[in-house]
Amino acid sequence: MILNETYTLANGLPIPKLGLGTWFIPGDAAAQAVRDAIGIGYRNIDTAQAYGNEHAVGEGVRSSGVPRGELFVSSKLAAEIKDYQDAVTAIDGSLALMGLDYLDLMLIHSPQPWNDWRGGSYAEGNREAWRALEEAHDAGKLRSIGVSNFEQPDLENILSACTVPPQVNQILVHVGSTPDDLLDFCTDNNMLVEAYSPIAHGEILKNEAVAAIAARYEVSVPQLCIRYVLQLGTVPLPKTANPEHMRSNAQVDFVIADQDMDTLHGLQIKDYGKSSRFPVFSGK
Repeated sequence: MILNETYTLANGLPIPKLGLGTWFIPGDAAAQAVRDAIGIGYRNIDTAQAYGNEHAVGEGVRSSGVPRGELFVSSKLAAEIKDYQDAVTAIDGSLALMGLDYLDLMLIHSPQPWNDWRGGSYAEGNREAWRALEEAHDAGKLRSIGVSNFEQPDLENILSACTVPPQVNQILVHVGSTPDDLLDFCTDNNMLVEAYSPIAHGEILKNEAVAAIAARYEVSVPQLCIRYVLQLGTVPLPKTANPEHMRSNAQVDFVIADQDMDTLHGLQIKDYGKSSRFPVFSGK
């Protein structure tokens, strides 16, 4: 079962192959979602400072009944933080807010602040934020460190100055959006890719071609999409607070044939509907 399978990060740390995303799950609902997911068998839980639910996610982890050492818990440094001291303060703030002694993974959420998505250069600020992550890693507060939404030049900027290379890059990957060059660069530099929004923030559910392929495998569209990114060698992080969806999302023990993988790979989805207002879906 996929919930029992792991990848191994460059530092030797195992990371479960399927995680729970918590974007847009507020307050008490996030705590319950985490408890439900862990009860079902999930061991990989992802949040971020920007989600506003770190406290609830931490509560869910602490009240799950599963030993902390059996869980892989991630958060992300706010995209606006491009300063060493602010990053130090924010890292400690996340740990305090979540009530945890350490995080298994912490990422820089974006190479640019959200209000300047894919805009100016923040190379020095990212190096400063990375230095804070490295120090927290060396101190044992963060077991692994990485980035999110970083493209190749952003990654090269970190690699040019780091003492601890990024172990993860969490990026948008789904049927209809497969950034091959970036995936290859991450693989070549020993960075595991985590795939957020593997179901295209729900927009993929409207795609008749994807639905037809899913029907042939007698699986749901979300199951097909999660399996697709797994076969790319990435960690899917589908977001849901619904326990039935959590169970269904983990029922992906089938194999997509090469021909169907090629078809899914060749699809292009550019309309994210209402979600297009978010920078990561804007196409800028």
